[in-house]
Amino acid sequence: MKDKGFIGLFLFLGSIIILFLTIPLVKLFISVGIVNMGKTIMEAEVYKSIFLTLRVSFYAVVFVCITGIPLAYLLVRFDFFGKSFVESVLDIPVMVPHTAAGIALLIAFSNGYVGDFFKFFHIGFIDTTTGIMSAMMFLSAPFLINGAKEGFRKVDEKYEYVARTLGASKIEAFFTIVLPMAKNDMINGALMMWSRALGEFGAVVIIAYHPMVAPVLIYDRFNNFGLKFSAPVAADMIAVSIIIFLTIRVINNRLIKFK
Repeated sequence: MKDKGFIGLFLFLGSIIILFLTIPLVKLFISVGIVNMGKTIMEAEVYKSIFLTLRVSFYAVVFVCITGIPLAYLLVRFDFFGKSFVESVLDIPVMVPHTAAGIALLIAFSNGYVGDFFKFFHIGFIDTTTGIMSAMMFLSAPFLINGAKEGFRKVDEKYEYVARTLGASKIEAFFTIVLPMAKNDMINGALMMWSRALGEFGAVVIIAYHPMVAPVLIYDRFNNFGLKFSAPVAADMIAVSIIIFLTIRVINNRLIKFK
């Protein structure tokens, strides 16, 4: 009886947060309606905006996979001078107000030596997809890097040592032993980063109002035309995001199950 009471209490408390998270979404979909959502997503401005959001946020994840995963491995496996500082820098974006991050990016890439360096290579950040990607990446990268760190911590170094004794190089041991064993945590981290990047508004709207990503388009329509015209775009963006993430989760879980 005591166990049933304990489980019942936890179920009750858990249901509160589940309802809090699901009711607004369900209410949004019901109030907008499937027909209205379908008509809205067929608008060129809407589907181009959603596709741009998905595409640029995916590029941001790929870039951080290439640059952040090696850094995560170094932070887990090695001690070096300034390690604590580097780890602190990686966590700072999580607590920085998003509009403040947008201002910082705007100042960094529009003026001075940094801005001139990128201009030399004809890379612009103001009102460009590169600027959108930088804003998304700045505020969401810690999720992927910290996920990778967690995965690497779970991989016992003994497996790497065994691979080395069998003739594998350090890089071969990393790609054949460490990465596969840490894969699930990295995928979760990548999904968290992608989801965070998809919803980024504060930093993006400052550095790149145009071309409009979905969150900026929702804000623009709400500001200019009200809830009636912004709600369908919001519903479409949420629906697309849910479909994509559920699909990835199901595929990933099935791959784990078959292994």
